Amino acid sequence: MSREDAGAETRPGSVQEEIRQSVPFRSRTEEAGVTLMRTASVLSRAMARVIEPEGISVAQYNVLRILRGAGRGGMPTLTIRERMIEEGASITRLLDKLEEAGYVRRERCRPDRRQVIGYLTDDGAALLDRLDPAVRAAGDAAMGALSGAELATLVSQLDRIRAELRGDTAE
Repeated sequence: MSREDAGAETRPGSVQEEIRQSVPFRSRTEEAGVTLMRTASVLSRAMARVIEPEGISVAQYNVLRILRGAGRGGMPTLTIRERMIEEGASITRLLDKLEEAGYVRRERCRPDRRQVIGYLTDDGAALLDRLDPAVRAAGDAAMGALSGAELATLVSQLDRIRAELRGDTAE
């Protein structure tokens, strides 16, 4: 295994230093994966510090954002689940809590009563309006270390990784 393939020595500010890992990573691939997961976790915590004081979770915030994008027509609950950033969240439980708080409402569809449509309420829209500046500032602070070109490259590379994991890469 070449030095390029094996984990390098600990660099100041590296994830290896941050998580106090004394043994080098077995490969750059392993280091990249752990670094990506750690970075996502740190970013999620930064967003949670902005969102959770309003009494909702990051996943609930994501549901509200999705419903805002759906507009007045609302969105089927299964479609909301498909669009969630964090897969595996129970959409029913998230919507239950948001409905209790008055941020969303649900209606059974006619004629197919099995389908439920979620709608953002005025209170939900007002909550998003309050949160938008702080969420935007937190995102800007997190990504501020990168230039516009670096951000475009990062987004493109992350898109490729997700496509590979889904198995829908074109060759």
